Amino acid sequence: MTGRPRDMRRSPPREYQSYLLRMWRVDQGESAVWRTSLEDTRTGQWHSFADLDAAFRFLAATGTQMAASQEGDHPYPPLPD
Repeated sequence: MTGRPRDMRRSPPREYQSYLLRMWRVDQGESAVWRTSLEDTRTGQWHSFADLDAAFRFLAATGTQMAASQEGDHPYPPLPD
């Protein structure tokens, strides 16, 4: 297998964050909303949200915090525009 070094696949660098996203639909009378949770894959910590927008705001804030605390080269190339 080519790509990242073997040890990097086992232990992601600090600038790497991974979450498991869960979504489920909750009926509220005549309408429905999507509830969400994010589980940190390293720590197992759960974050629950009343809607998908709240989960996206959490992810955006987490990314902003990570970017503010990190400087220098990143181990993964940036995503194309």
